Amino acid sequence: MAKRLIPLFDRVLVEKIIPPSKTSAGVLLPEKTTKLNSGKVVAVGAGSHDREGKRIPVSVKEGDTVLLPEYGGTQVKLGEKEFHLYRDEDILGTLH
Repeated sequence: MAKRLIPLFDRVLVEKIIPPSKTSAGVLLPEKTTKLNSGKVVAVGAGSHDREGKRIPVSVKEGDTVLLPEYGGTQVKLGEKEFHLYRDEDILGTLH
């Protein structure tokens, strides 16, 4: 990636994880059995501000695997890769 996109405020840049379409033995998997809307956090913003001006940090960090909503986010294409920008509050949870 020639340019690095750094999100502003409480935005999170996510690269969606594409599940494998076949097993290591070569068996093709149906699309519905492997669908889990998840992604890897690539970059995070500094956070938002409350009414007193104090910074509220983003709840995820770079490298986290997160569960994403089915719809939403803003698609961003950098080079050949596709990324999505989400608000911190839109992310459903982290996967461990």
